[in-house]
Amino acid sequence: MITAVDAGVLLDVLVPGAPDGDRSEARLADALRDGALVVCPTVAAELAAHFDSEVELRAFLRDTGIRVDPFGLPALHAAGQAWRAHRRRHPPATCGDCGAPAPGAEHVLGDFLVGAHAQVQASRLLTRDRAFYRSRFPKLELAP
Repeated sequence: MITAVDAGVLLDVLVPGAPDGDRSEARLADALRDGALVVCPTVAAELAAHFDSEVELRAFLRDTGIRVDPFGLPALHAAGQAWRAHRRRHPPATCGDCGAPAPGAEHVLGDFLVGAHAQVQASRLLTRDRAFYRSRFPKLELAP
């Protein structure tokens, strides 16, 4: 079994004192017992922001048994389709005065890349954002 891992779970393990650190570490260990752990390039980039060097990032990935799995065209296409459907249902908020995009909490294309990669190229996804992935990728298995 191949488990794709979302950045939030890994950041729980990396960031000292993270509220979900122990739970995420246990979930990662369980997933590793079930098979391989992978991250897509989007997650690798999100992780890279927390390391001063590529060498440190490589060491973390090696030590945790996680490999970076490149996107295939089917996963990229699935991400684009899911993103398009999401944007149709949830258009971005705009400023009532000038029409400029308003800042806010919204899911970005990267979230769709993570979900599509897991759905197409892995067996399941290990994430804390279960509701989002369940609603946008109903066929995607989520790790316990």
